[in-house]
Amino acid sequence: MRRPGRQHAKQAAGGGGGVMKGTLGRLLIGVVVLLICTVSFLVMTTTSGGGGGSGFGSEINLDKLWRSADSGGWRPSSAPRSDWPPPPSETNGYLRVRCNGGLNQQRTAICNAVLAARIMNATLVLPELDANSFWHDDSGFGGIYDVEHFIQSLRYDVKIVQKIPEIRKNGKTKKIKAVQLRPPRDAPISWYTTEALAKMKEHGAIYLTPFSHRLAEEIDNPEYQRLRCRVNYHALRFKTNIMKISQSIVDKLRSRGHFMSIHLRFEMDMLAFAGCFDIFNPKEQEILKKYRKENFAPKKLVYEERRAIGKCPLTPEEVGLILRAMRFNNSTRIYLAAGELFGGERFMKPFRALFPHLETHSSVDPTDELSENTQGLLGSAVDYMVCLLSDIFMPTYDGPSNFANNLLGHRLYYGFRTTLRPDRKALAPIFIDREKGRTAGFEEAVRKAMLKTNLGGPHKRIPPESFYTNSWPECFCQTSPKNPEDKCPPDNVLEILEGQLSEATDGRESNSTISVAER
Repeated sequence: MRRPGRQHAKQAAGGGGGVMKGTLGRLLIGVVVLLICTVSFLVMTTTSGGGGGSGFGSEINLDKLWRSADSGGWRPSSAPRSDWPPPPSETNGYLRVRCNGGLNQQRTAICNAVLAARIMNATLVLPELDANSFWHDDSGFGGIYDVEHFIQSLRYDVKIVQKIPEIRKNGKTKKIKAVQLRPPRDAPISWYTTEALAKMKEHGAIYLTPFSHRLAEEIDNPEYQRLRCRVNYHALRFKTNIMKISQSIVDKLRSRGHFMSIHLRFEMDMLAFAGCFDIFNPKEQEILKKYRKENFAPKKLVYEERRAIGKCPLTPEEVGLILRAMRFNNSTRIYLAAGELFGGERFMKPFRALFPHLETHSSVDPTDELSENTQGLLGSAVDYMVCLLSDIFMPTYDGPSNFANNLLGHRLYYGFRTTLRPDRKALAPIFIDREKGRTAGFEEAVRKAMLKTNLGGPHKRIPPESFYTNSWPECFCQTSPKNPEDKCPPDNVLEILEGQLSEATDGRESNSTISVAER
């Protein structure tokens, strides 16, 4: 469906003066949009987009796209490369956290919680997943992740318990009550080593809530960053039932050849956040505006300006046009990871006409377990695994999307698997020209824009790109590096860590924690 212009424009009020004011306002907006589009197009044609080019030259090579990107001699490695002592037998207390948001926001919070526990020399209590606030799903950590694997995988890094144990004092059993703290957003390490640690030592346990984005991402300590990768890409393993469902879907999709996955972010919350209302009818616009008013801070948003700078999610039709311009044909099998698309089938119809082989987890594997939890944590976890294992992954709106950002980072770590990341700012003037009837050279312009993006290979992390989206170079290494810091750890690194752990725990309780009474 082509994006229409503004629908149902308001009538000018108050006679000729009002008409003149409205006309001038529209002219000004038009000039701003024209300038933005012109600058975007010039930048697109003269630069590499800041993230490193595709390495494909001037032509799309589909055979190459279906394979992993060029590694440049790098391979994933999150094992410690310097002195990394095991957690001591006595810790400073217990750390509880409540991870809010969706599955992938919680995932980054879990990584941060493990790192916070390491920084404070704390015993981590199995993180709580505040699923009810987002999914209305109370599965909890143990309902989604393999708890035993999580604890065992991190035994060289932190002590983890499933709950705070009771203590005996003066012959009586007593519970340690965790004092509640609200960490600052993106708190520095110093907050944890001062304010949080002081409260932990005073009370024996602290409870950090909410715990989303509560530890700074950019930390000048490669070993701390590698710990985050160990949590994210090794310790956090979904439960067996989720892995089996995911593998079954992947096997069925791949039985007919290659397949790509697309995170189609065209749901009400993201459209309301972006402020992109004008392509919808009046009733839908009212729904979006109401949702925005109730959930986001007030801000004046002009659709034409937002669209011109790439702030609007791609429509399903635009996704299809990009793929067709890249010479994917209508036999391409596509797995859609998406919630409930706002606007319904009328937005999907043009996409389906271009690419009829569209699947979701429900259509490939309509099991009772999945159908009962299609929009909950289970459905999101299955989507995550299928997208991780797909030959190509394409996010349509990777700005504030935790799902897309985590997957981009995981696929990079998983072997530089191909990703298509549309540069919405570079594509905006091309689509706007098409909507105005200027279609000559459309597909060639789209191809040029896509070829200037990174397609999954190693590339420098440039703000605002997240560490969880791109953990290169901290979590990668080279066997023959130019920089000694990039040298891969020895092959027997696990034996070394195991030996250090055995020495540290020899003759002592492995889960001993200093109690309030002992202080």
